[in-house]
Amino acid sequence: MRNRDLAFWLFLTPVLLGLGLVVIVPLLYGTIYSFTDWNGLTANKFIGFEHYINLFQDKGFLNSIWFTIKFSVVTIFLLNFFGMGLALLVTRKLKSANFLRTIFFMPNLIGGLILGFIWQFIFVSVFDDAGQLLGIESLQGWLSTTGTGFWGLVILTVWQMSGYIMIIYIAYLQNIPNELIESSKIDGANSFQRFRSIIFPLVAPAFTVSMFLTLSTSFKMYDQNLSLTGGGPFESTQMVAMNIVRTAFGANEMAYGQAKAVIFFIIVAVISLTQVYYNKKREVDM
Repeated sequence: MRNRDLAFWLFLTPVLLGLGLVVIVPLLYGTIYSFTDWNGLTANKFIGFEHYINLFQDKGFLNSIWFTIKFSVVTIFLLNFFGMGLALLVTRKLKSANFLRTIFFMPNLIGGLILGFIWQFIFVSVFDDAGQLLGIESLQGWLSTTGTGFWGLVILTVWQMSGYIMIIYIAYLQNIPNELIESSKIDGANSFQRFRSIIFPLVAPAFTVSMFLTLSTSFKMYDQNLSLTGGGPFESTQMVAMNIVRTAFGANEMAYGQAKAVIFFIIVAVISLTQVYYNKKREVDM
């Protein structure tokens, strides 16, 4: 038993060291620097909560938080909806099921920056040409307004990540005993009743996992936002991550940017832990 305990800690030590050096230590140092006038090189004096007071009066930062929240709510719903739908489709007895799984998952393998530029070409050039050809004005001028920029980001994210969320749901759908499905059919349950009473309760843990992943990914998005809209027009589609980066590296206000990052971390942590707790509790009730 002692040897097994020692081996366990030996295998775990590299992970703990990596977590400490890459996550915990920078988080602690960043929090400390947010209370100073740190300029990226030196911190000359302690200024207390000045940065935190200023950021709650920063309209650009508050607008980016609100935009990120709206984006996250819509994206989380659509990703789980399409992820579950694709999982139900490819777990049917189809000859092309494996091929479809590959096709649906492939967009997740494309880098965020490249994907943003690809969809920028589609929205700006392809949509505009199609709008002029068909006489549909709503297809013209995409990404030039806040509304089209918002939905452009949503479409890009859903197209990229739906296949990844599909894989999570597939893992749980394949563990549902066939006897339960067959028994429900014999009892006369239709497809909706089987989904509501059998399938969804049994895949509830997958919903908890996928919701956590989609929530954290949506809040932390930066590269797609940068390459697709660049935060425009007039920073109206700027998400929190981009606002923090531009504050720290664009305006060279490192300590102020770090204060924003700390608040952002707290918001994401509270929302993520709350939804995990609520969904775990809901799993037990089911």
